[in-house]
Amino acid sequence: AGFKAIVVRCNPGQIKADGGDQAKFDSAMRELRKLGIQVWPSPDVMEQMGAKDALVKVANLNIGLEDTLAYYTEAEFAAGFKKTMAFQPRVIKQNRGSSGEGIWIVKLKTDNYCSNYGERSCDNQEVLILMEANDNHAEEHTVAEFVEFCVNGRNTKSGTWTSKGDGKYLEGGKAAGGQLVDQRFCPRIVEGELRYNMVGDALVGIIHKKPKDGGISAVGGTGSVYTYYGPKEKKFASLTKNFATIDLPKVMPALGLDGEPIPLWW
Repeated sequence: AGFKAIVVRCNPGQIKADGGDQAKFDSAMRELRKLGIQVWPSPDVMEQMGAKDALVKVANLNIGLEDTLAYYTEAEFAAGFKKTMAFQPRVIKQNRGSSGEGIWIVKLKTDNYCSNYGERSCDNQEVLILMEANDNHAEEHTVAEFVEFCVNGRNTKSGTWTSKGDGKYLEGGKAAGGQLVDQRFCPRIVEGELRYNMVGDALVGIIHKKPKDGGISAVGGTGSVYTYYGPKEKKFASLTKNFATIDLPKVMPALGLDGEPIPLWW
């Protein structure tokens, strides 16, 4: 071969959307590694770091939320979501893609949250207010309709949806990437989020992504405003220290990737 390394900049969802075969691509990259050609990131790193349940694996680090859950079956999702939803607003995230489609900010229309986690579970007819992160559009559905849409997609039981997506987030099971992650909703998201751009273990820049007024999602194309900072920006010094010096050495082991290098560009 006329090259010594490959830098992969395609998300798994993009490969499939363009008619490609993720398994075939991953197999080819693994074969190149056997020949001594480095691939950044390797298929295993991409799979483990890119999957949404990585948020569960880093839940106890500074960068995580300890009450983050993952669901791989309909029964797990229905039971777990009804319990977390009864306690506080949630964010439900599908595993596939990175454009915000299938990421739902979910609140109870009646605001009748219980005082302590586990005191009650939502019933099927309670009404949810849902906002999807890809375009900030809102819809109202019952708990039963939302669970049905997430599991089986559009049908008579899930009602009428204006989402651009088709649901069915658990399709194919865990082995095929079918999963949902359940996190608490952090209301300060309206102030924006920070993206740390890294080359290996070196921070090279910080992007503050602020949703447009009235919005929650800072995904590109939704009217969000991006502000760029250098790696030594003082206003983020505490967060940078916690991530770069405390959490970063723990990330790969937490994901089960002890023997893999940190991605070249992430």
